[in-house]
Amino acid sequence: MAYLPDSFHEINGVAHTSRQFEAFARRRGLPFLCVRAGTRELHHAQDNGVETLEIERGRLSIALEKDLRFDAGFARHLPQMARTLKAFRPDVIHVTGPSELGLLGLALAKWLRVPLAASWHTNLHEYAARRSTKLMDNERLAKLIEAGSLGVLTSFYSFAQTLFAPNAQICAMLAERTGRPCRLMARGVDADFFSPTHRQRPKDDGEFVLGYVGRFSREKNVFLLGRMDAELKARGFNNVRFLLVGQGGQEAWLREHLPQARFTGVLRGRALAEAFASMDAFVFPSHTDTFGNVVLEALASGVPAIVTADGGPCTIVRDGITGIVTNDNGFGAAVARLMTAPELHAQMRLAAREDALGASWDAVFDNVYAGYSAMLATPARRAKQRRAAAGKQRVPAVRSKG
Repeated sequence: MAYLPDSFHEINGVAHTSRQFEAFARRRGLPFLCVRAGTRELHHAQDNGVETLEIERGRLSIALEKDLRFDAGFARHLPQMARTLKAFRPDVIHVTGPSELGLLGLALAKWLRVPLAASWHTNLHEYAARRSTKLMDNERLAKLIEAGSLGVLTSFYSFAQTLFAPNAQICAMLAERTGRPCRLMARGVDADFFSPTHRQRPKDDGEFVLGYVGRFSREKNVFLLGRMDAELKARGFNNVRFLLVGQGGQEAWLREHLPQARFTGVLRGRALAEAFASMDAFVFPSHTDTFGNVVLEALASGVPAIVTADGGPCTIVRDGITGIVTNDNGFGAAVARLMTAPELHAQMRLAAREDALGASWDAVFDNVYAGYSAMLATPARRAKQRRAAAGKQRVPAVRSKG
């Protein structure tokens, strides 16, 4: 399988899933080629059946986020990518969206006549709408931009023979708009790495720590964190402290409106696991996330999550059992509920951990490979394989001289 992700080294959900996918292939010894953008000009390596081609984006790339760029001239690498893919001879090419890598992956799949799979990771149409409101403050125009962007996205995905999506709602939308089969591709979590055992605070230190992990961006609805803090203080909850892990364009706004919050920047490894485990509740106000890896990581750490009723996170959290699902106006009340009901909070901690223990990355990617197998087992493809096999087995007739 040849995998061309939009993102690999960055700190985001696509990159995290992509790294886990490569690790899965390495563990299983599967033939796997990952073509990705990296920090080295050109690097081709092979290890335990896993082959990587890493290509640097150009200096004139467009910055989409602090650590994410789009290289409009990436097609200059097409010859190298074509040679690598042709030598690898993949049964499937898998792309993750209409990035420069995704577009070239689509072109190469057509050229090599290899079936294409595509997974949906980000609601880019909603991002486009929210960013347009920042620039123009025109709700009607934002809706038009969102609808147009969705049309472009689904047109791209319609070129694939099979699709994957992180939640049932997006799966249904893609199947309806593209006419392609769509399979659920959830996310997993390393429940040994993210664990309550990494907590660094005593349970009775008098503070109630609300955590957020992710980009500090408009589409993540981070402004709600400031509203929550003001509401909780107005209710008399003065022992609430925010622990904010990440970076992004709205950091200055958050620092101004949450002066008592602790900002850690981007964390990785043990420091990230300790940050999660040291939270008392995880607040994730995004309406645009298709899954929410960080929500699952919070649950694995024994931390109840408060999420919106939109997008993927509400499919992870069981309302009233492993966290609370609410609207923007209900976040403050949800925190107050946990703070004033310690028995409920303790029960949610245990249930959150228990739910996360059942979410393994191996199960996620086993399902993806099952999707590949189903795609390759179509009647037309089976007939083609039978014809090829028959051609190889045909023995020339020998005429009798009699």
